[in-house]
Amino acid sequence: MKHPTRRQIVWLSASAAIGLAASVMTSTPALAQAASYPTKPVKFVVPVPAGGAADMMARMIAAHLQAKWGQPFVVDNRPGAGSSLGRDVGATAPPDGYTIGMGNIAANAINPAVRPGTFPYQPVKDFAAISLVGVTPLILVVNAQKVPSKTLPEFISHLKANPGKLSYGSSGVGSSLQLGMELMLLKTGTSMVHVPYKGSAPMVAELIAGQTEASMDAASTSLPHVKTGKLVVLGVSTKERAFFAPEVAPIADVIPGFNVRPWHGVMAPAGTPADIISKLSDEIQAFLRTPDAEAKLRAAGVVRVGSSARDFALAMDEDFELYKKVVKDAGIKAD
Repeated sequence: MKHPTRRQIVWLSASAAIGLAASVMTSTPALAQAASYPTKPVKFVVPVPAGGAADMMARMIAAHLQAKWGQPFVVDNRPGAGSSLGRDVGATAPPDGYTIGMGNIAANAINPAVRPGTFPYQPVKDFAAISLVGVTPLILVVNAQKVPSKTLPEFISHLKANPGKLSYGSSGVGSSLQLGMELMLLKTGTSMVHVPYKGSAPMVAELIAGQTEASMDAASTSLPHVKTGKLVVLGVSTKERAFFAPEVAPIADVIPGFNVRPWHGVMAPAGTPADIISKLSDEIQAFLRTPDAEAKLRAAGVVRVGSSARDFALAMDEDFELYKKVVKDAGIKAD
């Protein structure tokens, strides 16, 4: 191999210097932009109506960022189409940091898995993750009178002894409640009849009445009935125990790898400058670590996470792939 001449070495060194200078000049505006960001109002799109947990999270984060940086963070509720309408608005906005939004497991993982090819956005590729704010664990409950099981292993044995004879309710086809149950059935090799309802409240009422035998539901609607003895709780859907029922063991203790974690997180359109994403993520994470933020999340039944942008992106991709597989293996079809 020929060694470069002194003249070539000088030329290569000069080229490297020019390249380095160009790189510094290119990155300097981005760094300056992040340092001064925001210089005008920021729109915070929320794909659900005002008043719920996701809206509460967005408003408390928006209020903090506005107080911290002195620019308005304006919450813009865009409900409809299972949160997909608001997500579409976020995906098509200019990627300049002046439109951010709340994403959730329905719009960014489950709905696109259940209804592939029907969305105007890609659930992972069209968004830049900022921070996963929190998760709302589900609990597996059964009717205390119709199901003799008091533990999850007993319930699995009961299902195996009665294949396809028991039913479970959910808040609708493609809901996290349905997919959580179907994941459990797939992992245990058992089967139940799915009965979809228009919401969690009528589903729980029918479960208590004995029209169905089980459900994987939000703790806020089912846990009060556990306390009265009408329902029996068999496990929590997340890998860790939940603060609202620390005595309830994770389903994963019996079914390894089980982790159903309905989540809410802040994201931006794909292509938003990385330095702005980092600035937003760092500040949101710091805020979520405060006692006030955690108290508000707990009051809404939300387990605080406050992840990095990278960890949120990985979680979003992992859940999308998981639910695609559950939909396929369980043969779930949209209405």
